Amino acid sequence: MCICHLACRPIKPTIVGEQISSKLGAHYHCIICSATITRRTDMLGHVKRHVNKGETKSRYIAASTAKSSNEILKETDTDIQVFPNYSIPQKTDSYFNPKMKLNRQLIFCTLAALAKERKPLECLDAFGATGIMGLQWAKHLGDAVKVTINDLNENSVTLIQKNCHLNKLKVVVDSEEKEEGDALEEDDTLGDIQVTRMDANVLMHLRSFDFIHLDPFGTSVNYLDSAFRNVRNLGIVSVTSTDISSLYAKAQHVARRHYGCNIVRTEYYKELAARIVVAAVARAAARCNKGIEVLFAVALEHFVLVVVRVLRGPTSADETAKKIQYLIHCQWCEERIFQKDGNMVEENPYRQLPCNCHGSMPGKTAIELGPLWSSSLFNTGFLKRMLFESLHHSLDDIQPLVKTLIFESECAPQSQCSNLSKQEENGVFIKTTDDTTVDIYSAQGKRKSSEAMINTAKKQKVEASAAHPPFYYNIHRHSIKGMNMPKLKKFLCCLSQAGFRVSRTHFDPMGIRTDAPLMQFKSILLKYSTPTYTGGQSEGPMQSASEDTVADRVEMSVKDKAEASGCRRW
Repeated sequence: MCICHLACRPIKPTIVGEQISSKLGAHYHCIICSATITRRTDMLGHVKRHVNKGETKSRYIAASTAKSSNEILKETDTDIQVFPNYSIPQKTDSYFNPKMKLNRQLIFCTLAALAKERKPLECLDAFGATGIMGLQWAKHLGDAVKVTINDLNENSVTLIQKNCHLNKLKVVVDSEEKEEGDALEEDDTLGDIQVTRMDANVLMHLRSFDFIHLDPFGTSVNYLDSAFRNVRNLGIVSVTSTDISSLYAKAQHVARRHYGCNIVRTEYYKELAARIVVAAVARAAARCNKGIEVLFAVALEHFVLVVVRVLRGPTSADETAKKIQYLIHCQWCEERIFQKDGNMVEENPYRQLPCNCHGSMPGKTAIELGPLWSSSLFNTGFLKRMLFESLHHSLDDIQPLVKTLIFESECAPQSQCSNLSKQEENGVFIKTTDDTTVDIYSAQGKRKSSEAMINTAKKQKVEASAAHPPFYYNIHRHSIKGMNMPKLKKFLCCLSQAGFRVSRTHFDPMGIRTDAPLMQFKSILLKYSTPTYTGGQSEGPMQSASEDTVADRVEMSVKDKAEASGCRRW
């Protein structure tokens, strides 16, 4: 074992006085695995461990080559071959994230629901990577879809073609069947998939699609204009954004750069992120003289998914642009309200807030956030059709989430919709089409009479008033000091009995979506809370207090929490 003085091992430079020594560190090379170690004793122990395991140089090389072979994974009855280190973006060409299974199933149910309206659908997975999403579409929906999987990386395109043959699917390149798939007989194939190697913006400019899914590694704002350029009328564009550091207000300068939006960290930051992405999508659609209808928007731990339906025409574009507004947010009590329409400058914009924090505290207490999407985030009818498709294709993982989205869109507690689960399984209630935009067009895509369009527009205006209230409150965030909160289900019933619309939200497990003002929310929370006793005393319901006492205690608790957490949060 010989010592080496070459520059094989990087050594940090050491500062001696005012000079930096540039000596090369001496080290040793392992004769089995070629590892470099500085100390001789450590190298002897390293070699002994190889000997004890029975590892020689030939065995070690064989084991390393076997480990580097491609692995085959299976998801939703679809086999895919992945490269080594497939879950580390910096070390692989085709990134595959197993945690995005929920995202893929949501998009699959969206496409399955759209396929019931008209067929065949031309679908595009703009960033294929391993091709798992497009393979699931073609394998389970069959002739109802014509799938195109695109990727700019040559290694990813080769891997997509291998995965197509692995799932007995024909590969079409430039409208011609690939010759490598001749080993598969035509009777054994399940369908055709077109694989392209092109920039996503160029491909979406050249061709028209009914369904486009964008899932780049990070933000999607660079591809929105191209997606809405040639997407067909009543088509669907789904956008997955994984730049949660900027959307969740951890990197505010990046959110301002990508989305042109001013945000801060709030208790409803996940819904704020969803409305930021929808606003960016709406602006891109309006630039192409198109409007959007949001089918659903989901913000989970590691991604934000927005699915919208495209409505052609400048009228739809104008109506969509009107729904992009600024939000006034109070930094002390977390009260919020969308800014009123109009171009006139108000003398005191704090008057729009329901709270009186600006009058009771010196200085500026509110901040303007946005621009944001101010309308509804969910389409109840389309979500019910998605739930039916999840039951039909046995996608059990997303069924609880879709049910929560349905209750959240109606803003009604689940106890009031107890019959929904029975009707779902029978397929009677879910399969009916409640999507009002589909009623304008027949199954062949032809326009109906003007009377039907007028009736549908009137129906949309009536349903717009019943849309779910924006944003939500976290029950722990507004807890009263020295009081035990009621159970979440009990508190939902109390708010509902008080005459307010209320439901849980998928954005926050302890969040409550309601149209009750914050003062009323805190008053009801205090009324049904119990005091914290010490010394082993039994807990019981709190005695009824006067409204003035309740309001005073709520206001004091707000001031205490603001003083305690104001410096830390802001």
